Amino acid sequence: MPDVLSQDEIDALLSALSTGEVKPEDVRNEESKRRVKVYDFRRPDKFSKDQLRTIEFMHENYARLLSTSLATYLRTIVDVHLIAVQQMTYGEFVQSLPSPTIISVFNLAPLGTGILEMNPELGLMMVERLLGGKLRLPEKGRELTDIEQTILRRIVVRCLGHLKEAWRNVAEVEGQFERMELNPHFVQVVAPNQMVVLVTLSVKSEENEGFINLCFPDTLLEPVLSKLTAHFWWASARQSLSPQVLEALRRRVEQTRVEMVAILGQTPLSVGEILDLQRGDVIALNTRRDGLLNVRVGNRVKFRARPGVVGSKLAVEIAAVVREGDGE
Repeated sequence: MPDVLSQDEIDALLSALSTGEVKPEDVRNEESKRRVKVYDFRRPDKFSKDQLRTIEFMHENYARLLSTSLATYLRTIVDVHLIAVQQMTYGEFVQSLPSPTIISVFNLAPLGTGILEMNPELGLMMVERLLGGKLRLPEKGRELTDIEQTILRRIVVRCLGHLKEAWRNVAEVEGQFERMELNPHFVQVVAPNQMVVLVTLSVKSEENEGFINLCFPDTLLEPVLSKLTAHFWWASARQSLSPQVLEALRRRVEQTRVEMVAILGQTPLSVGEILDLQRGDVIALNTRRDGLLNVRVGNRVKFRARPGVVGSKLAVEIAAVVREGDGE
């Protein structure tokens, strides 16, 4: 995204142009330099922006599912948000990880092997919560005991279980836990120069925040690359709605409360005329006594109606429905 100049920066630039400190040619040359994008042919981009955006859609849904699941499991409020989706080499991913850390190797059947990495502080915080302690981040990570690893394995299995629902519109997958490692250099699922997609999630609870990384190698994503498009994603999402879901949506829409207003008429008045109005004055509207009124639903005219009364209350009788394209 291009940088946005503040008002002070704009004023300073205009002042420099007017005084001659900066020449228009310099600005144009600087702009042309900014259009040049550095490209490293040794590590070309494997995935397009559209494909990365679709992966982002998928894991925004995954974050919502995980937020609900962890809140139920830990019995406290947990907010999971997608932070970033980026591509890099597997070697860069491993080098960015602390040691020790919690690395879970999983099989996203039938596509291939992936990695779920969790900060040790976040993992120990959830373990302490499940063992009856307070929900707090430890000061620093440490080696995990066998009991802590067993508890964390259950948490990871729960996290992997939601990948099936998040990937449903792209492929039928099943996240299967394989093993857990604490040293990232002991995990070599692909070659160091192979491209991967890294999905980073933020996990917040009370005053604490930790991070979960999902690493998908290009070999895992290659079978579904043709489906990683926004068009395919939304088309699949529409087709995946069952009749039961559509019926529930219809009932919910029917129960939605909206504002409906009958417009008795309009007339233009100046501010002076409004100020001169007195009790008993008559204002002539632009509608006839026997004419139809416009009835607005929200900000659209949807019906024509006749005014009247029902008992002691004012009412309107619907006389016509305004279809789309008929205008107001």
